[in-house]
Amino acid sequence: MEIYDFIYKIDSFCNYSNNWNIIQDSYTNEKYGYFADKRPIEVLIKNSIINADKPPGPTSHEVAYWIKQMFKVSKAGHGGTLDPKVTGVLPIGLENATKLMSYISSSGKEYVCLMQVHCDFNIDELKQIISKFIGIIYQKPPVRSSVKRRTRKKKIYDIEILDTDKRFILLRISSDPGTYMRKLCHDIGVILGCGAHMRELRRIRSGIFTEKNLVTLQEISEALYMWKNCKDESDLRKILLPMEYATCGMPKILIDDNAVDAISYGAMLTAPGIVAYQRFRVKDTVAILTLKGELVAIGEADVDSQKLVDMKKGIVVKPKRVLMPRDIYPRSWKKHG
Repeated sequence: MEIYDFIYKIDSFCNYSNNWNIIQDSYTNEKYGYFADKRPIEVLIKNSIINADKPPGPTSHEVAYWIKQMFKVSKAGHGGTLDPKVTGVLPIGLENATKLMSYISSSGKEYVCLMQVHCDFNIDELKQIISKFIGIIYQKPPVRSSVKRRTRKKKIYDIEILDTDKRFILLRISSDPGTYMRKLCHDIGVILGCGAHMRELRRIRSGIFTEKNLVTLQEISEALYMWKNCKDESDLRKILLPMEYATCGMPKILIDDNAVDAISYGAMLTAPGIVAYQRFRVKDTVAILTLKGELVAIGEADVDSQKLVDMKKGIVVKPKRVLMPRDIYPRSWKKHG
């Protein structure tokens, strides 16, 4: 059995490496579902993520709402709030893909930040001060904040000085989600002894989404125009990322066609339905895919993957978020009640 090429592309999206282990030979019936990267455009729209370049001014919710209106879908959600003045990476999930936004929101972020120091400074001293903020820090949200103002523990993974110009310092910062860059600049200024504040901020990464696939609202509008008025969907397909890309970095399991429908109804994934898998451990978040690469569900592993070779029955993954609509694949289970 050969694994469908698109499934490898999912992991290459974020340079994730985890070998596949095939435990039974199986094939997929093209009568059911779609190969994930070849969905009809109308189906793709409802199962896609747009890596939007948020402009300065609107809120993240406003950008998501505008895109929702542009595509005339019932739901659109974003993968991590940016303040109105902040620009950059804002993943937007359409329809079914909104179920994945919480995974993106809770993943690491990376920013380019322009900080202004309120006095002349020694660069070596500034580097030493900045290095003290790498690691665990404690922050209280600003007064004007949408969340409760309690002290929070966050982790700064890296701070790099990209450039300096008089009292302006350009920083690249990698951090936990929910870290306040404005507060970080303020605290650096306090330690420096003369104060500092954030002048500009741009997010360059939200989880696995970076500036690489970024698209502007204007580009989205133009691609939609070409599809609706010129029957040309090529640009739109470049913008609409199949939602499966959001699982890059998660270990994956491929399941037989006969196991799909039961999981779409909320059943546990048991050993007989598994065709191939990547390594995972108990409690890991695991993505369950069809042999066509369609995302069926995301769940929590109930066993270590090393047990699968000899496992003939029993629960392997408990689904937490089901994405496959019901009755797309044939029913091979008995519905009770």
